[in-house]
Amino acid sequence: MVVSRDKAPTAQETFMQMAQAAGLRGRLLLTIGLLILARFGVFLPVPGIDREQLSTAIQSGNVPIAGILDFFSGGGFSALGIFALGILPYINASIILQLLTAAIPTLENLQKNEGEAGRRKISQITRYVALGWAILQSVGLAIFASQFATNPGTLFFVETVLAITAGSMFVMWISEVITERGIGNGASLLIFVNIVAVLPRTLGQTIELAQTGGREMAGKVVILLLVFLVMIVGIVFVQEGTRRIPIISARRQVGRRLYRERTSYLPLRLNQGGVMPIIFASAVLILPTSLAGFARGGTGEGFLGSLMQGVNQVALYISPNGPTPWLYVLVYLMLILFFSYFYASLIVNPVDMSQNLKKMGASIPGIRPGKATSDYIERVLNRLTFLGAIFLGLVAVVPTAVESATGVTTFRGLGATSLLILVGVAIDTAKQVQTYVISQRYEGMVKQ
Repeated sequence: MVVSRDKAPTAQETFMQMAQAAGLRGRLLLTIGLLILARFGVFLPVPGIDREQLSTAIQSGNVPIAGILDFFSGGGFSALGIFALGILPYINASIILQLLTAAIPTLENLQKNEGEAGRRKISQITRYVALGWAILQSVGLAIFASQFATNPGTLFFVETVLAITAGSMFVMWISEVITERGIGNGASLLIFVNIVAVLPRTLGQTIELAQTGGREMAGKVVILLLVFLVMIVGIVFVQEGTRRIPIISARRQVGRRLYRERTSYLPLRLNQGGVMPIIFASAVLILPTSLAGFARGGTGEGFLGSLMQGVNQVALYISPNGPTPWLYVLVYLMLILFFSYFYASLIVNPVDMSQNLKKMGASIPGIRPGKATSDYIERVLNRLTFLGAIFLGLVAVVPTAVESATGVTTFRGLGATSLLILVGVAIDTAKQVQTYVISQRYEGMVKQ
């Protein structure tokens, strides 16, 4: 096999390593096997539910949370399987822990100063929080499913809560095993597979709409698909875009040999958080909508009744199909902006970068070492994060606006978010595969 030592691995080299290298092949097989197992769990139904009534209610549009929950569970909610919640509780728990890590010094110390042991403690806390969220959301699903139960009662309620909670914890375990022993980020890959599983049905409905709607509708579908293609190019541009800050290493003498100044660069990505700001923003928007969906149809009095009415009003006004779609767009953009800055602050620390450059005897041309360097890196990072967040927001909102304008609603307002996650996860996973190929390449060179 021809190996390109100074270049990125070619497609031929990548596929040869995937087939021949035992380590990479094992990771790929483990990842594929666990993803298939996760898909099988979607079709394991919760017992004691009249499927025909549930299907009729979902198809009639009486369950507005069906589309958004199917987005995270890959159709698990419509089938009301044991994986109905999918990876959603774990994502919500991750949001809570990352926010608390930035606010609570003890958690921040665990993450930054305790090394691997601290990260394991945070992961354990995240699992407990995910369990609590899974129980809470399972209770809501059990209340919702009780109206379609063949024998409603306490036994049905307890069985449903236990089944859905256990399914959610199993999905969380699958995501962690994929992250540690497989290829790519487990949570992102599970969402990726769930979107791909629902995509053929959505595309089939879109094609059927174009065929039955006449030339005018066919033209609108073509316009929407062209917008999606443009968005794909934009997503790749944002995911791969970097700002290279030049760095000069000072002269140094080792023995009698004098090493000259070396010029390199410090790469700062345009979008530090990848697809996670979109995923987290979508997960936060689900909360009031899902609570309202679970509470809809129930009667309540006193404080609980007033609380449910308030949740219903909030869910109505921040819904893309509600009376104020502009408010939904505004909240969505603000959440994307917030999580973009939040992730950038977690991934890149300008003070640490400045200290590391000073220790290595390197500096940015025209910028003094120390605080001036950290301030400069922070200014550049803030500008990049703002541009990346605005572009992410446009990518997430523009196709949805085009859907509303053209009347092609088969994507249920999730086309842009799905597209962004698909492209972003595919790029990140491909990069990780290339990283393993490069490591295998250098291991082979060392053995020779």
